[in-house]
Amino acid sequence: MVSKQDLVHVFLVTFPAQGHVNPLLRLGKLLASKGNLLVTFSATKSIGKKLKKAGTVVSGDPTPVGNAGGMIRFEFFDDGCSEDNDDERYDLDNYLPKLEAYGKAALTGIINHHAENGRPVSCLINNPFVPWVTDLAAELNIPSAMLWVQSCACFSSYYHYENSLVPFPSDEQPDIDVQLPNMPLLKSDEIPSFLHPSTPYPFLRRAILGQFKNLSKTFCVLMETFEELEGDLVNYMSQICRIRSVGPLFNNPILETSSNISGDLIKADDCLEWLDSKPPSSVVYISFGSVVSLSQEQVTEMAYGVLNSGVSFLWVMRKGATSTGEPGELPKGFLEEAGEKGMVVHWSPQAQVLSHSAVSCFLTHCGWNSTMEALSSGVPVVAFPHWGDQVTDAKYLVDEWKVGIRMCRGEAENRVIGREEVEECLREATSGVKAAEMKKNALKWKKAAGEAVAEGGTSDRNIQEFVDEGFLSRSFL
Repeated sequence: MVSKQDLVHVFLVTFPAQGHVNPLLRLGKLLASKGNLLVTFSATKSIGKKLKKAGTVVSGDPTPVGNAGGMIRFEFFDDGCSEDNDDERYDLDNYLPKLEAYGKAALTGIINHHAENGRPVSCLINNPFVPWVTDLAAELNIPSAMLWVQSCACFSSYYHYENSLVPFPSDEQPDIDVQLPNMPLLKSDEIPSFLHPSTPYPFLRRAILGQFKNLSKTFCVLMETFEELEGDLVNYMSQICRIRSVGPLFNNPILETSSNISGDLIKADDCLEWLDSKPPSSVVYISFGSVVSLSQEQVTEMAYGVLNSGVSFLWVMRKGATSTGEPGELPKGFLEEAGEKGMVVHWSPQAQVLSHSAVSCFLTHCGWNSTMEALSSGVPVVAFPHWGDQVTDAKYLVDEWKVGIRMCRGEAENRVIGREEVEECLREATSGVKAAEMKKNALKWKKAAGEAVAEGGTSDRNIQEFVDEGFLSRSFL
């Protein structure tokens, strides 16, 4: 029996947002399942409170994961904001520097405390938007890695932008196309939107690029993608820094054995029984993630487009504001008119929904987590991107991986998508001439994703080698 003191201690620090918490926690569970590791998953106290409220067991005591002797535990730190008031956190321009100042001080104390108590941290792993974790690791002389939670295409875009290796849109030339190595030509509204001069979120560009300034300080970039999907690009970028593709993290078989440890910050509504009552491939799943909020006008047009299309639908309508504003509400009488054809929930168990036989396609904002989950589940998409990496993901889903149709091009388009367009896209994705080919391509990617994470697959080998070469030998560099 291995004692807790004998376990190599890996410390994970996440940016406090749903799209970052989920993949990093999945990585933590996966690492713990592979060897004699003690994984500490660390986030702000407000995230800890939300995880607990959503039903996750967030104990500070180590919990076994898998059969290899590894364990996972939780530890939360102060970000200088009230735990219950998220308004301050939505003002990211002011919140990000505060998170860095408080986070660095708190984590230094936590990590030193572990060292004094015989559980020194052997490796720090962070995700984007908290590049200061890499600085902290360097200051404490601890090796660090990063989990990149977007596509390799976006990673390459940010890298080439930060190092001025190819021309990008500028104030003088806002509409130029961008040609990056081993990638299709990207129009000016297909690059990650934070890199466009017109972005209203320059502070997010600074936060992400901060990680690229620190790239030389990390010994490895773990990437939430798989070689079959972006292999040529992963190989090309691996010449610049060490990359290991480890995705899709969400449908890894080992994670099912620790389902009481979930990264969802909102308790999911029960909708699976409703899906059970529907015929195969008959329901459109609609969800725009945890951040994007649609205007009232757009919600109204979307609602009538869905109704007019005649499809059955499961629609996730999140409660409350986010950093992009207050969400619109469904029109009066909408649910009554939809009747048995529709169900609206505040949050869903998305992985289970997408793998359900009743689901025919996914109307999505094209965030990378949702993109990977759709591909891994063999579900075609209707692309409704908003900002950031979503517009690049939509480009790949539609034009490269050929599993989707495009409903819009992102917030830079600056228009409301009318109900006629919504109806047309849903009809095309569910019963149009392209529907069968999109489904065929989606099932091809599902097979490839499953093989990548299966025992001996490309992503499985990459995780095992990362553990064997670094943690088990205690030699990271």
